[in-house]
Amino acid sequence: MNETLQHVEQMLDESPVVDVTETFERMRDLLAELKAKIDARFELSLDPASPGAYGSRPDGPGGRLDAYAGPEVDWMVHSWLGDPTAGFANLHLTVWLGPHIRVPHLGIALLVWPEGWFYQDFLPRAGLTRDAGYFDRYYTPSEAGWLAFRESNPDFTWFTSRAAFIRASLSPTAFCYSFPREPAHLDTVRGVLHERVDRWLTWVDEAEPVPVQERPALAAADLATRRNIAERDPANVMGVRYFGEQETERLVRGLWGGDRTLPGPA
Repeated sequence: MNETLQHVEQMLDESPVVDVTETFERMRDLLAELKAKIDARFELSLDPASPGAYGSRPDGPGGRLDAYAGPEVDWMVHSWLGDPTAGFANLHLTVWLGPHIRVPHLGIALLVWPEGWFYQDFLPRAGLTRDAGYFDRYYTPSEAGWLAFRESNPDFTWFTSRAAFIRASLSPTAFCYSFPREPAHLDTVRGVLHERVDRWLTWVDEAEPVPVQERPALAAADLATRRNIAERDPANVMGVRYFGEQETERLVRGLWGGDRTLPGPA
């Protein structure tokens, strides 16, 4: 299998300027489908401090970031950023669960630059080499499908981040691929993401509660992970390019909840 080993901005700058609005809209529709499944399972409220819409789309770069919280969800982000008419868009749907259960968090990202890219992972909440039972419950069942995807989709190129921290954040069954921007490939991505979200929702329904005395430490570890990933994301450079340092810092805080007004799960 081939490998992509470039910075996001490098891939964009070395590509011709292409209007990718159609692909962007398909990606946005896909995230809306997945969010509908999540909304049907959880009680969620929009945080009043969410950045909401910003920028000048469709006349230039823009975006939207909506963040939610609820009795079972500490922080959920549904967002996009970019300038699709100029060849770039970055979309996210992430769900960070409360500390009442240890089910992995759900991470999804889609990118067009102007080729396609997608990421999906179940972010672990235990040391996978230390807690073999946790690994077998949440990662062993995904192994066969993960290997089959790599073996049977030659048009999908494994993406290796140039940032070591981001590489360290991936679980052994993460999906992280670039691919030609064609409808059939987007259909493939759609199938993978729906299957993975359905599996994750089943885990949530079947999870045992975490002892109350262990929940504060788990919540603190979750927040540290979420903040570090948001602040160290190499794609933040595109936010700075489009909107400047100050606005990008506000958006990054929106990703991890730095300005939140809603409380986390009790």
